Amino acid sequence: MDNMIEIRWHGRGGQGAKTAAMLLAEAAFDTGKFIQGFPEYGPERMGAPVTAYNRISNERILVHSNIYEPDYVVVVDETLMDTLDVTAGLKKEGALLINSPKSPAEIREKCGGYEGRIYTIDADRIAMETLGKNFPNTSMLSAVVKITKVEEEERFLESLQESFRHKFEHKPQMIEPNMQAAARAFREVKE
Repeated sequence: MDNMIEIRWHGRGGQGAKTAAMLLAEAAFDTGKFIQGFPEYGPERMGAPVTAYNRISNERILVHSNIYEPDYVVVVDETLMDTLDVTAGLKKEGALLINSPKSPAEIREKCGGYEGRIYTIDADRIAMETLGKNFPNTSMLSAVVKITKVEEEERFLESLQESFRHKFEHKPQMIEPNMQAAARAFREVKE
């Protein structure tokens, strides 16, 4: 499938990588695309490395496996780059998105010769300033939507707000701060 986008997420348990992958799948589904969003389960616990995946296509998706040659890799916790080869299999036509206050040029030094595009966003700072807690997944999700162009910003934010109405049904005070984080991420992602 030439029009399929494959994304691999790397994070730590409790950071919301799985949740972000599921929200991305939901947002793409709302545009009429075929989607997959799933985590790779193992002995996960708070702080342990976790992996999640997305496939997004205009055609029915017939493959059901982990993603070994992703178009995009999202790293929710920069420290994972010290222990994992996050660029393994990453297509050079794709892109790497890292949650980091560093510039893409500084990150490139840690990427083992990866030649593709690199983006950074300080999702931790955005989360602390909007949510008052270090939950970077909302900002990372918006940054992924911006660099992959799977959906237009305005439509994505509308879809996300609807998802948050359900997710935070019993915590409605969390909707607006998460929406602020999502909107800021579109402006603050750097290439």
